Amino acid sequence: MTDPDVIVIGSGGGGAVIAKELGEKGLQVLVLEAGPWYGNSQWPDPNKNQGAQSSSKSDDLNIFLFKEQYNKDEGEMNDLITGRLRWGPADRNRSPWFRNVTRRGFIWQNSGVGGTTQSYLANSPRAFPVTVDRVWPISYRALIPYYEKVEATLPVEFAPMTSKEELFFYGAKKAGWQLIPTLDVTVPGYRPQPNAILPPNKNLTNPDYSVEQLSWMQGCTLAGHCINGCPHGPSVDKIAKRSTNVSYVPLALKTGRVTIRPNAFVTQILTETHLTEGLRALGVRIRDTWTGEIEEIRAGVVVMAAGTIETPRLWLNSGLPSNPWVGRGLVNHYFDWVTGMFDERDLIAILGSPDINPFVGHTSGGRLDYPGLGSILVTGMSPGLTASMSYGVSQSGYSSLQSPFTSMPWYARGRVVGLELQQWMENYRRTLSIVIFADDEVDYRNRVTVDLANKDEHGPVPKVSYVGGQRGSRNRNELVKIAVDILRKAGAKKVLRTDWPASLMIHMESTMRMGFVVDDNCESYQVKRLFIADNSVHFNALGGANPTLTTQALATRTAEKMVEKYFN
Repeated sequence: MTDPDVIVIGSGGGGAVIAKELGEKGLQVLVLEAGPWYGNSQWPDPNKNQGAQSSSKSDDLNIFLFKEQYNKDEGEMNDLITGRLRWGPADRNRSPWFRNVTRRGFIWQNSGVGGTTQSYLANSPRAFPVTVDRVWPISYRALIPYYEKVEATLPVEFAPMTSKEELFFYGAKKAGWQLIPTLDVTVPGYRPQPNAILPPNKNLTNPDYSVEQLSWMQGCTLAGHCINGCPHGPSVDKIAKRSTNVSYVPLALKTGRVTIRPNAFVTQILTETHLTEGLRALGVRIRDTWTGEIEEIRAGVVVMAAGTIETPRLWLNSGLPSNPWVGRGLVNHYFDWVTGMFDERDLIAILGSPDINPFVGHTSGGRLDYPGLGSILVTGMSPGLTASMSYGVSQSGYSSLQSPFTSMPWYARGRVVGLELQQWMENYRRTLSIVIFADDEVDYRNRVTVDLANKDEHGPVPKVSYVGGQRGSRNRNELVKIAVDILRKAGAKKVLRTDWPASLMIHMESTMRMGFVVDDNCESYQVKRLFIADNSVHFNALGGANPTLTTQALATRTAEKMVEKYFN
């Protein structure tokens, strides 16, 4: 293609959204993605062969390849070193791209078209209004029309109820919490999860259709364990779980103005000094991850949507103007995980069934939100992920080495092994897990910098330094108490708190904050025609709400403001 109007770096939660919006407004857009493209005929074997350079046709989307490549093999998909969904090059024989993480934990991100929405529960709540109004440079009311547009496009709907949600709501109601079936949360309470997942398949209870037949129809099959690339649907654009590679990417391609180029790692933002605009972006330098070839591409505007780590890394490696807040203020929800084990007789009395079967339904179909503290979400995953999240990741060490809670013999904390682990796994069908997202404060000391002593083929690698704050720790402990109380009120006989480390990095935000690095339209203060459309522009951690929907609303708004300013 000739030089595009706009280059978008990254095709994840924000990049795919802004590409689609700009394409619909008549602009020529080139999306550059560092990782592979699954489910596209131009890359029939994307992990072994280079394939084509780019694709701009929705007809290239191939549902047969998609279902083959997004399978339910947990090791094949989830392995952080060799899995399909990792932060690394398409060639899985090569090592993942290195990040220097200074504390114990790990970063859960994906490269590839769709970005980290490929590993996605599809939870799509709005930010809590109290965390935006009179805090951000823009008001909550200013975000509402863009929230509504994204919610209609994906679409976002309240999750259907299955056994785990029924049990969670039963416990929450007995614990004294109120139902709040609204998108704008101003008071504490429980509610169905607003999820970017298509409504359930209407034939789910029809015995005339096999599971295989149902997987080729439109609608969710309530197979809640497909966190990594849902393979259910008749075509790529009708896949049930609305990761951006199956929602916004097909819509972007259908505009006829968007080209997506995978395996293209951007290593530098190119700039020039303009007579009236001053320093402005004019293009990018990229490296082909298969061939190593270096190329420069020019455009009228550049959008950074590479994520909370790679966006500040790219700024710093590009030698852009010094700004004390670039890479600073990293905030991550302080996570934890609490699991309850139930008896058959109690479950029969409540659910009419001896099992919960947490793998049925949306991965997370219910939540309790508490503005000022954060959120707790009922969660059901496949056995492997359940075992690792519930029993294998803890900062407390082994539960058997913890001091006994004499007043609570049913309560334990830490990792479980041996016979204890065997008991928990044998009762997997009768367990209910709750994940906790505690709101934490933005701290200037938490940061993404570049490690000049460690370079890869794309330049100095990112160095991630994060220590959870006292506020996040307090919030997490309060939310744990709420989660434990709900499980006990629901009838749990044993409760295990995993006690995750603070540096388990999943919901990273705020390293290029609005009002500090970018203005309220998400354009850089110091480099004109350089916009940002990812989690890094968030002013704070949204009160504990999942960040993706807010990023997508902001990307929609940024596209509108960009066109008004530069392409009107």
